[in-house]
Amino acid sequence: MKTKLLSLILSAAVVSGICSCNDYLDMTPTDSVSDKLVWSNETYADMAVNYFYGDIPYFGSFGTGQCYAGMTEGLTDEFKYGSTTYNSFMYIPNEISYGGSVLAASYVDVYMGNWGTLYDEIRRVNEALSNLKKYGGSLGEKAGIRLTAELRFFRGMYYFELIKKYKQVIIYDEDLSKMNTNMALSTEDQGWDFVEADLEAAGKDLKISTAPNGRITSGAAYALLSRAMLYAKRWDVVKSAAEKVFDMGYLLTADYSDSWKAGSSEAILQYSYDATSSVTHDFDSYYSPAGDKKYDGMLTTGGYGTPTQDMVESYELASGGYPDWSDWHMTTGTNDTPPYDKLEPRFAATVLYNGSSWKGRTIEPYSGGDDGWATWLTDANPEGKTTTGYYLRKLVDEAHNFATRQSSTQPWTAIRLAEVYLNYAEACHELKDDKTARTYIDKVRTRVGLPTVGSVSGDDLMAALRHERKVELAYEGLYYWDMRRWGLSESAFTGIRRHGLKITKNDDGSFTYSYVEVDRQNLNFPSKMYGCPLPQSELENNALVNQFKEWN
Repeated sequence: MKTKLLSLILSAAVVSGICSCNDYLDMTPTDSVSDKLVWSNETYADMAVNYFYGDIPYFGSFGTGQCYAGMTEGLTDEFKYGSTTYNSFMYIPNEISYGGSVLAASYVDVYMGNWGTLYDEIRRVNEALSNLKKYGGSLGEKAGIRLTAELRFFRGMYYFELIKKYKQVIIYDEDLSKMNTNMALSTEDQGWDFVEADLEAAGKDLKISTAPNGRITSGAAYALLSRAMLYAKRWDVVKSAAEKVFDMGYLLTADYSDSWKAGSSEAILQYSYDATSSVTHDFDSYYSPAGDKKYDGMLTTGGYGTPTQDMVESYELASGGYPDWSDWHMTTGTNDTPPYDKLEPRFAATVLYNGSSWKGRTIEPYSGGDDGWATWLTDANPEGKTTTGYYLRKLVDEAHNFATRQSSTQPWTAIRLAEVYLNYAEACHELKDDKTARTYIDKVRTRVGLPTVGSVSGDDLMAALRHERKVELAYEGLYYWDMRRWGLSESAFTGIRRHGLKITKNDDGSFTYSYVEVDRQNLNFPSKMYGCPLPQSELENNALVNQFKEWN
């Protein structure tokens, strides 16, 4: 195998004197590194494994591994992409959310599928495992166990993402002799068996450490296992994996808004960026408020997608319960200020609203304001203006100055403790232990000063858990998939429209808030979208597979 880090490994080999110009009779190629050399030297082997670390943010909100069209929240009631330009991060996520005849297998494969990409990575992992077994004897037992565990973590991660989307997949392991063009699909249970085995093995053999931004840890493996087994409905495995994480010493941050930031005490798996190495991302360019262009010298427009009024109304009052939003549901408008300051802390940490403090200025998401307002479809190219009356705060870097650098470097937190608490609570509920489920939901709620869920049980407790996941984990890339695995997408995302508050500043400095629809047609989630279609290339090249019946 020639890894993507060959040039780096080759440079290291030259520096260390492994490639000598005096060895003129040595017929070893000088433009590549042999598998034997890579996997018999721990430094080079680490470099090869490092390649896979780059896929951690690919599956998060900073990447496109979940949906090439934009964040999957934009396919739901939580988020609205505002431009009608036919492109990703613009109109296409709206088009997906509206469903209809456009959702042909070829279209869904382009924007929601990643079969080919993931199998490329699985092949690379399996080649690495094969070569490690073949050439890694000189590494020593400790290094061999660690590298094997890291590789199995990544293979488990790739297969989790595949099964989550496709349900039935083709299983390949490091026995490369078994690879064949014609391979049958596994059952879904067989796929989950494979994921469980890989992540259990990784968790057992990796180092226990609460540092979230180094190499893969045991905590990361067990936390991912707790997430994956929710989809498999293996509640006992979710529970066991989560308990292993709890024993490792992770702590919820005191302030919710710190929970996904660099060095967070609850971050279990975090991918760090580094501008000096050109390892950056563009999240801020997509989602910063439009006014940042004026104040920071921003090159792109920001504000591609914004939170909806529907999502805002998911937040409770700080004292518990919900405000009565009926006064702000008038299309004719009201001069009353929405109860933003009375909502629980996660709201202000997640959403920028009219009057929010941001980068030393006040957010102005109204007609004529520095951040501005654009009416969906009427203002076809909003140029960063909000179509909902809000902007995203969560995950956006308030310290980022576009005049200094366009690209972004805040870390991507792939898994954190609050999610594992909620994974555990769901498993406990499914195992008929509602008392423990309530305890772990309450750990998440009390961190932000909310009252406990009380004595709710059964379906009411499950509803409370779903609400908590939606709010606590908002915009972390989980909501769309949670609703899908619960079988609720077809009812929740069909026959509805998203809403916003259009804000007008009056001559006396007051504001009028008018309730507006930010869709001109209903959202529609057809049942076939509970699974992705097989790509045409697989159907043409593999005689042992047929398209899933939902997609014929």
